[in-house]
Amino acid sequence: MIIIGCDYHPSFQQIAFVDSETGELQERRLQHREEAEKFYRDLAAQGVKVRVGMEASGHARWFERLLAELQFELWIGDAAEISAKRVRQQKTDRQDAQLILKLMLKDDFPQIWVPSGENRDLRQLLWHRHRMVQARTRMMNQLQAVALNEGLRCKKKLWREAGREQLESFSVSPLGEPAPARPAGVAGPNEPDDREADAGD
Repeated sequence: MIIIGCDYHPSFQQIAFVDSETGELQERRLQHREEAEKFYRDLAAQGVKVRVGMEASGHARWFERLLAELQFELWIGDAAEISAKRVRQQKTDRQDAQLILKLMLKDDFPQIWVPSGENRDLRQLLWHRHRMVQARTRMMNQLQAVALNEGLRCKKKLWREAGREQLESFSVSPLGEPAPARPAGVAGPNEPDDREADAGD
């Protein structure tokens, strides 16, 4: 079996891995995602069993799908507990990968339960739907406010065809309110005063 300690980053991963039969230890830095995908697919082509350990990350969905496709075993560890087991204060990518591998070999890896990919995809869809419903509610409240400002009070009837036609008939400025009229000769906030312009001539 090939046991891999993986320090995962969005753009690359540093790995330390050992062959449990020969004891050979190797280290590599794999760029995402082409180089990393080729490395793991090459391992799968060799027909060896592979176990990968990594800290919990919110940006590794593609990597988890790849390992599942290749039928590699994936251990997800508690990042805080792994960090607490670090002896040296200095932190490097190589040392992190070595630490994860060491914990896996010592059977001291703080593995946590992770929902399946399908479950997480469903949660993401539900969260997205929730945000869309919130946005729709905010927009409906804003349109109701516009209707009230124009003297139209029809609540749910506003969303029927007749109500939509009344909404579309309102004439408002781009900011939602008519621009206030100014007396002649009075400059606006973004317009030069004629008297100042005359003084400069």
